[in-house]
Amino acid sequence: MADVRDMYMAHTMIRREFGLLPQLVRDVLPNDTKRSEVVGAHAEFVCRLLHFHHDGEDLILWPLLQERGREEAEAIVPVMEEQHHAIEAANAEAIRLLPQWRSTARGGNELAEVFDRLLDALLEHMSMEEQRILPLAEKYVTAAEWRQLGEHGMSEMPKKALPLAFGMAMYEGDPEVIKAVLAEAPGPARLILPFLAPRLYAKHAKRVHGTATPPRLFR
Repeated sequence: MADVRDMYMAHTMIRREFGLLPQLVRDVLPNDTKRSEVVGAHAEFVCRLLHFHHDGEDLILWPLLQERGREEAEAIVPVMEEQHHAIEAANAEAIRLLPQWRSTARGGNELAEVFDRLLDALLEHMSMEEQRILPLAEKYVTAAEWRQLGEHGMSEMPKKALPLAFGMAMYEGDPEVIKAVLAEAPGPARLILPFLAPRLYAKHAKRVHGTATPPRLFR
């Protein structure tokens, strides 16, 4: 059956990067467009990752659980779907505001407040998902079906973004979980990503966070 440990790894990355985002935006000085472009590009990247992550759950995971989990799924999947709608609305609002802020470094407070709301919604959602959904996935979803979630996200994401995205997840990832995820990757990726992905994230984090080792596990 499904090995759901990779979901915890993804959630850790989401908690960290979205946890740091509101203050990153607030710290950009008005009219400092060089800095707003750096932070804005990072914000858009993680917002897109979040969308791909949830899209796979909507298309693959919820239908499987509703079909097989019956009463157990009926008690929680509609709540997950409702939370996804709220998260997607906040995420879309952030993406809408980002281009103007990136180019002018003005309106940062409004954008930061959107990220505050998005973070609150994400923390509630991921906590509930870990408590209620992942045990159901282990019970009702096969390993092959679970892999489809990851494959869906990778198929939707631009290929050049994959190494950095994996490096973000690897940063706090359990080595055994990383090894299990890589075991399912194509041969070249399995060989290259363990070396390339962490380096890409360290370089990216240095530019965005001012350090190659940003604070771990926001909350």
